[in-house]
Amino acid sequence: MREGIIVKALSGFYYVKTGEGLLECKARGRFRLDGTSPLVGDRVQCSVDSAGRGRIDRVEERRNFFIRPAVANIDALVFVAANVNPVTDPYLIDRVSVIAEEAGCELILCINKTDLDLGEKLEQIYRNAGYPVILTSAETGRGVDALREAIRGKICAFTGNSGVGKSSLLNRLAPGLDLKTAEVSDKLGRGKHTTRHVELFALGDDTWLADTPGYASFELEMMKVIPKETLAGDFREFRPYLGCCRFLDCAHRREPGCCVTEAVSAGRIAPSRYRSYERLYELSAQHKSWEE
Repeated sequence: MREGIIVKALSGFYYVKTGEGLLECKARGRFRLDGTSPLVGDRVQCSVDSAGRGRIDRVEERRNFFIRPAVANIDALVFVAANVNPVTDPYLIDRVSVIAEEAGCELILCINKTDLDLGEKLEQIYRNAGYPVILTSAETGRGVDALREAIRGKICAFTGNSGVGKSSLLNRLAPGLDLKTAEVSDKLGRGKHTTRHVELFALGDDTWLADTPGYASFELEMMKVIPKETLAGDFREFRPYLGCCRFLDCAHRREPGCCVTEAVSAGRIAPSRYRSYERLYELSAQHKSWEE
């Protein structure tokens, strides 16, 4: 029996990094039956038959997992955003931040393309919300060393809307990867999807990077089940005000005596973050659960 980590999943095959090297595996049929298919990032136990073919027999208990990107055991989710060509909608960042909070995963906001636009407003919003923010430029190399230090020793997934430069940043972090990149469409204002599968790349110092397919929006079925009653706790800057409202069952939807909305009015919570909360609350209220 060999132990290792799944570093790539492609066309029904899993590529497991073990102490003996990279092992191409199929998964046991029972994984499909019980709905626990292996994911990139999973720690697994494998067997090898006499012909040298690998098979995943066991998936170790996961720390967490994400549906998009389809990865497991992530220590830090690096959201790559930009304030130019294409401009990242803060609502997308906020949806991902909620998922990260639910998973107990660190969220690092990386504002890329700062050689074209510094993205000061985005930086202020998320620093004030309590998230680490790193300003980078894949073009000039700005901030790459700071990003490398922030992810050292972690399994990290890079995600963000297509065209913001995820693959370009990964190429800066690990030049040997030579990941494909593409120009942003002037007509559509978004990048071409150059990453077709999820894959972990070793950066050294026990650091793993995942490049993931870009996306333009989060679909409802990609969201983790998050009850509307607990949603406010996933906005970390809301937490000092929770439990202080006039009504114990306050939904923080402009009820009288709501400490959260008072903090928004006082400028202690960014209006865009509160608007994201309202939109996500509506999604949760309209559906009994967000589809896994």
